[in-house]
Amino acid sequence: MLRKNWTWTILGVTCLIIRYFAVRFPEDTEHFYSRNFFPVIRNVIDISIARLPFPTIYLFFFGLLIAFGYYLWKIGLRKGWLAKLLFTGRCTLNFIGFLVFSFLFLWGFNYQRVPIFEQLDLKPKALEKEILVRELELTRNILHQLRPHITEDTTAIGSTIPYQNLEKVVRATIRENLYMMGLNFTGNPRTKELYPGGLLRKLGILGIYFPFVGESYIDPTMHPLEKPFTIAHEMAHSYGVTNEGEANFIGWVICSNSDNPLLQYSGQLRLLSYQLNDLYRLDAPGYRQFITTLDKGLRNDLIDISENHRQIEAISLELSRKSNDLFLKSQGVKAGVKSYAQLPMLAYAWRNKLKGME
Repeated sequence: MLRKNWTWTILGVTCLIIRYFAVRFPEDTEHFYSRNFFPVIRNVIDISIARLPFPTIYLFFFGLLIAFGYYLWKIGLRKGWLAKLLFTGRCTLNFIGFLVFSFLFLWGFNYQRVPIFEQLDLKPKALEKEILVRELELTRNILHQLRPHITEDTTAIGSTIPYQNLEKVVRATIRENLYMMGLNFTGNPRTKELYPGGLLRKLGILGIYFPFVGESYIDPTMHPLEKPFTIAHEMAHSYGVTNEGEANFIGWVICSNSDNPLLQYSGQLRLLSYQLNDLYRLDAPGYRQFITTLDKGLRNDLIDISENHRQIEAISLELSRKSNDLFLKSQGVKAGVKSYAQLPMLAYAWRNKLKGME
């Protein structure tokens, strides 16, 4: 060890240098990191700390508290303000280096991989109104067919299956369908509920992948019909999919190809919501007319989901959106938070690809 330890600072800078080259050589990043190195990390996490019955993010922040307490003890031993200042500066740089190294080493280099939609040979493009309406009609009809398999009642679906069972179903479905997409991802990642309930939603998000412990989390207070898709979305991140639009796309494909009608319904509901948003921007009167074509049960579900969203408001939705947008763009996601809304384009491109394979 160095007499004055700068280990984490050096490791952080080293990873930033590697990232500089990773951005310029995505094929090599895909091969060496995403396809060979990251799967090792994924499997090691899945057979170790992921087995704990509680969110391991708690251990991460507990460790930070211990480290901060150690810092306070050590700085108390320093004599004079200059020694304290120099020690604080070194600790700060080492902490930043630790965060940079851990983020990139454990997951973040996946931002520089070959985009998933390119690997799948998809060519997404903005949908014209006529195509969007046809896609909306298709999604609506699928939802109308699926809902009676969940309940014959037209009242809003307010509960489904226990979370532990739901997570297991989604995990099994992902493993079954990733190879169908030509994505040879390995691992058995977890998506756990993060308490206290409402915390993530107060921060302006429904779920998050936390690379420092290799787990993803969702807010337990979200609507039950949103949970299956959100779990699939976060598990896509766990497999190294960084782009939010691509994680949405994989979550939708996984859910829509499931044998479980609840998963199918949840995935198609999320696609419908994005398609409706696009139609509203293009043709507000057409949007209102289309809403009247939805069955009573489906409309009640959408209303119930909207009411659930209103129950917990983000502390600052605009701040959350801007900070997330800045982070995504800093990692090379040019569309930023707008990447979330790419699902209708990717779904349309995927459906066309499947038609061409028939």
